Amino acid sequence: MIGRLNHVAIATNDIKKATAIYRDVLGGKVSGEVPQPDHGVTTVFVDLGNTKIELLEPLGENSPIANFLKKNPNGGMHHVCYEVQDIHAAVAKMKAEGATITGTGEPRIGAHGKPVVFLHPKDFVGTLVELEQV
Repeated sequence: MIGRLNHVAIATNDIKKATAIYRDVLGGKVSGEVPQPDHGVTTVFVDLGNTKIELLEPLGENSPIANFLKKNPNGGMHHVCYEVQDIHAAVAKMKAEGATITGTGEPRIGAHGKPVVFLHPKDFVGTLVELEQV
């Protein structure tokens, strides 16, 4: 069901500092900062050719990333994103398997403008999983 790894998301309190590390120290090709008010984050993508790193900074106090950073003040890996061909079929399979889909349980439009769902970490070896339709 899952396809290739689309991205690994890393939460940070300072997206400018994180961007500089990925650009200047690691030599990555980074995008500009993009506020995502519907998701409560600002994003920067680091293009690795075969996948991406998504840097996430909270946008407002109610951001889910702000809550993550309260528990992990130094930042860290927030989620992994896998591609799926059909998000609705993936949701149906996950529900049939008993997996917990966060939020309403229905796909919503993600940072790439494509339908996504998040699967609860308790069902996936402690890792928050995002499924994105390609």
